[in-house]
Amino acid sequence: QVRLVESGGGLVQAGGSLRLSCAASGRTFGSYAMGWFRQAPGKERAFVAAITGSGDTKSYSDSVKGRFTISRDNAENMVYLQMNSLKFEDTAVYYCAVDSRRWHYSGSRYSTDDFAFWGQGTQVTVTS
Repeated sequence: QVRLVESGGGLVQAGGSLRLSCAASGRTFGSYAMGWFRQAPGKERAFVAAITGSGDTKSYSDSVKGRFTISRDNAENMVYLQMNSLKFEDTAVYYCAVDSRRWHYSGSRYSTDDFAFWGQGTQVTVTS
């Protein structure tokens, strides 16, 4: 059974950095794209970043482009989200997810419907 566990969230001042981690288990993930989404209070879950199975292609939402970096380590079944220059509006619960289809990639067009498995989320709070 696929399991995703996020960690690394916390409280940070605006301008600071955090690194989120997602530990995946239950299958070999090298042929599946993975993504990060976030959900702020009262808002829908929104795409943040995605990465192909091989890690050679990455996509970002406009709101985080240039500040966030997604990466993965297939040997360790890990996905990361390095978040720099954090802003108050980055405050949200961050989720990692696995694309439901092998060898599929939608880049910045990803929606929540494309992902079959989700972690429980990790809270990121940015103070001004």
